[in-house]
Amino acid sequence: MDFAPSEEQRAIFDLAREFGAEHIAPHARTWEAEGTIPRTLWPELGALGFGGLYVRESSGGSGLSRLDATLVFEALSMACPSVAAFLSIHNMCAKMIDAFGSEEMRARVLPEALSMQTVLSYCLTEPGSGSDAAALKTRAVRGAEGWALTGTKAFISGGGYSDAYVVMARSGAAGPKGISAFLVEDGRPGLSFGGLEDKMGWRAQPTRQVQFDNCAIPAANLLGEEGHGFRYAMAGLDGGRLNIAACSLGAAQAALDATLSYMGERQAFGQSLDRFQALQFRLADMEIELQAARIFLRQAAWKLDRGATDATRFCAMAKAFVTETGSKVADACLQLHGGYGYLADYGIEKIVRDLRVHQILEGTNEIMRLIVARQLLEARG
Repeated sequence: MDFAPSEEQRAIFDLAREFGAEHIAPHARTWEAEGTIPRTLWPELGALGFGGLYVRESSGGSGLSRLDATLVFEALSMACPSVAAFLSIHNMCAKMIDAFGSEEMRARVLPEALSMQTVLSYCLTEPGSGSDAAALKTRAVRGAEGWALTGTKAFISGGGYSDAYVVMARSGAAGPKGISAFLVEDGRPGLSFGGLEDKMGWRAQPTRQVQFDNCAIPAANLLGEEGHGFRYAMAGLDGGRLNIAACSLGAAQAALDATLSYMGERQAFGQSLDRFQALQFRLADMEIELQAARIFLRQAAWKLDRGATDATRFCAMAKAFVTETGSKVADACLQLHGGYGYLADYGIEKIVRDLRVHQILEGTNEIMRLIVARQLLEARG
């Protein structure tokens, strides 16, 4: 087994890291304070091919593997995990349209989505259904000319900001087989948004409820087949979990890099902090944990790329392990900065806040453990 990234993979990582260092990192605190990401950023990322990382080349996408994509999100998160995670959501939607949309929908939507002139958001969670996503209540009723959606989605990154929303709604009976997926463009009559959520982290991402009140959409905006929406939504989550894990990894690595620099400069008791053996041990522990997380993540991505039968279990394990490791390392970096770590100027406290939600979204880490345990018990027979 070869653990070395290829020359192409190193180039992908370096491209994303350099873009983030130049165009994202210098502005991350300002965007957080303003509660939004400039729309001008996305076409710049689209020009690099980052608007459709794993959309097929025949559809105009970059056609990268899931492993390649994790390198992009790891590198961009070294600049700002909030921005990188929002890009992950857009890519998940673009992939769903490429994989399950009609030829007409792909031709109509993908060109501007891939260039990121159109920004996409994903609408699954509702106020009363988070982990139990199949219990969603948003209704889709078929009419003579299309569909009418009624209901509310919660915690939507890009709510009121994005140009279109991939929405899971109930078009049939209770349970997952009654759920279909729809594309809802901004500006549709009956589409509205709640107030801006005041969040602990990811503050640069505008987050609102997305509300549908008899929101009319044409029949052509049904994504794929009726009744298959829940399957489509779940198909995107394995890769989404890897992306969020990669965002934790990149941001935690940035925190460790900053801590190494800080400890070489900060003096205490007549010597720099990095001369104290007890603190060196803490640095070593963080490096060990991040390297273990990185290999675990890449193994899971490798399995997903190859369609391994245990890919879902490995994606769940990697998501839980890497996101928890990332938060643990970021918190330890804050501690090693002492009082300065608590100040916004040093950037560590933002990383701590941004990474905390990674253990909740794309399936809580409790659900990840449930997936792992169930598959272990099924394998036992």
